[in-house]
Parts: sequence; structure tokens; C-alpha cells
Amino acid sequence: MDDSRFMRGLIADILESGGVEVVGEAADGREALDVVADADPDVVTMDVEMPEMDGIEAVERLMAEHPTPTLMLSAYTAEGAEETFAALDAGAVDFFAKPGGEVSMGVSRMEEQLVETVRSVAGADLSRAGRQRRTEAATAAAGSATPASPSASTADGPAGAGVKPNTTLIIGSSTGGPDAVERVVSALPGDADLRGVVVQHMPEAFTGRFANRLDEACGLSVREAEDGMRLGRGELAVAKGGHHLEITNARNGRLRLKVIDEERGEGVRPSVNVTMRSAAEAVDDPLIGVILTGMGGDGSDGVQALSRVGARVLAQDEDSCVVYGMPKRAAATGAVDSVLPLDDIAAGIAGERA
Repeated sequence: MDDSRFMRGLIADILESGGVEVVGEAADGREALDVVADADPDVVTMDVEMPEMDGIEAVERLMAEHPTPTLMLSAYTAEGAEETFAALDAGAVDFFAKPGGEVSMGVSRMEEQLVETVRSVAGADLSRAGRQRRTEAATAAAGSATPASPSASTADGPAGAGVKPNTTLIIGSSTGGPDAVERVVSALPGDADLRGVVVQHMPEAFTGRFANRLDEACGLSVREAEDGMRLGRGELAVAKGGHHLEITNARNGRLRLKVIDEERGEGVRPSVNVTMRSAAEAVDDPLIGVILTGMGGDGSDGVQALSRVGARVLAQDEDSCVVYGMPKRAAATGAVDSVLPLDDIAAGIAGERA
């Protein structure tokens, strides 16, 4: 679905050459709804900005009328990031960022990645994606749990009491990750004695906005990582898109970060492996690694490095994943201590769930 005839043809050619059958196309969101209802595809690619009905409204209607795994094709801009997150909230599974400049040439260079992402989205579990599912989970939990906040407490003591002093947390995720990460960090008490890093596979134009969303959603302070940044108690950094992130030292309860603009042979930037390996080398205090939903195997080497230094490693279970790729590969290494449903991950970080 794209308002550009040329782009529709280009995307169709890329997908067909990658073995993905294209069964229909549309120039705007309203037409897209009719095409999906008629063709009943396994997956939809949806441009964000289209006439008549834009991609955000089209996703909302699609999820209500004919739920279909949807991949957003979004502009590589800050404005594009805002619109893309709105589409993810509406139920889209993932997004593929169009680079700046000559869009068609940029997408052509990334045709292998586009085909891989489309295949991954086609296999996604729609019941685990979007704001509706997050709202349903929050509603189901209402009355049985007190939302975490900087001042939350329990009958046994402060809400963050289960977290060991000077704990460092590393969270890695990919497809389906923005919602999953938000659900985890929003459940972490703001008074917990932890600091750490979120590594989400996401382009550079999107990670700053993602950090802001997390900061608004939780009791911790969340910012996009900067070179030389220091993190203290109650602070998280989101790895900058298009760059690797290392923890170079950990002293007096504070971490120092290094942003690296170079390839490391991982196939993705930022890479969970790079950050976790650096944490294993630099951090002597309690260390926790978490692998959430996502395609591929990034993080499987990193969790092994963490395990070798005695860190505790958690992975999201298959039933709660949008895409059970990264957690599956991590668990297969034998380095994962606990495999938990998404809504139990925060309790697992606090040591309240095994």
C-alpha cells in the first residue's frame, strides 16, 4: 500500500524476487481495506503518509475489520518516527524505515532486509502487538496489582527492595520490541537501585523519540545514549540507532557509555551482543540481561558472555512474543536462567520470579 505507483511496483518486484507472492496493491488506506478484504493476504506493507486515509487510520480500521500482520514503511525523519509509533500503537507489528534522499534507491539496496522483515511480520502474533493488547493487559491487572512508581511500596517494604544494590540491566529486543520494552520498564519501580541500557533494533531517527516515550511511561529516567554519558541509580539509556553502544566502566554505582560508529560484524547496529559483551567485561556489580521479542539471533552471544561472569539472564517466553526469534536463540545457548511471560519480566528483574 503506497500512494506512489513507482514505489508500489518497486516493492512488489523486490518481494517477488525474494520469493514473496504479491496478491494486491492499493494507493491509499481506504482502497487498502477493500484489497485486504478481497485478497486476504498473510501480511501487508503500509506506507504511513497516503491521501484519502493515511496509514495510521488504515491500520486501526484494518485491525478492527480484518486483522492482518502489517509492516509500516515510514519516512526516515523525526516526524516519520512520531507517525510510525502511532501506527505501532494502533496494531502494526513493525516498521521498515525509508532512508532519506532517493527513496527508491535506498530501499533497493536493502531489499534482502525488506524481504526478511516482511517474512518475519507475516509470522507475528497479532494478539501481542499494539496499544489495544497493552490496554487489555493493564485492565486485566487492575485491582490485582499496584502500578509501579517512584513512591510505590508494598506491605513488606519499598517496591524496589527486591533489586540488589548497584544492579546493571541490559535489555535487548527487535520486532515487537517497542511495546514489550515499554511494558517491562513501566513495571519497574522508580526507586529500584538499578541503571542500564535498552538496545532496540531501530534507526537513528527513531531512538530519541523511543527514549522519550519510555521516559514518559515509567518511574525511571530514560534518555538516548550519548558518547561519554554516565548513568546512575534510576537511569536508563536507549542505544542510538545506527551505532553500537558499549559500557566502558562501572564505578561507584555509575556506568560510563561509549557510542561507536563502526561495523562490528554483527549485521545490525545497535547490536545487543556488543553491549552485553562490554557489560560482562566492565561490570563487577550485580548484572542482569534480558532478551525480548525479535527476529534473528542477536543477543545469543551476549547472554553467554553475561552467563560466564555470573550474571542473571532472562528471556521472554514464546507465548507472549510477537516474534519468537531472539529469545529462542538465546535460550538454546543454555545461558538463560529463566524464561518468563512478558508481564512477569519486571518481577523477574526484581528477583520476585524465578
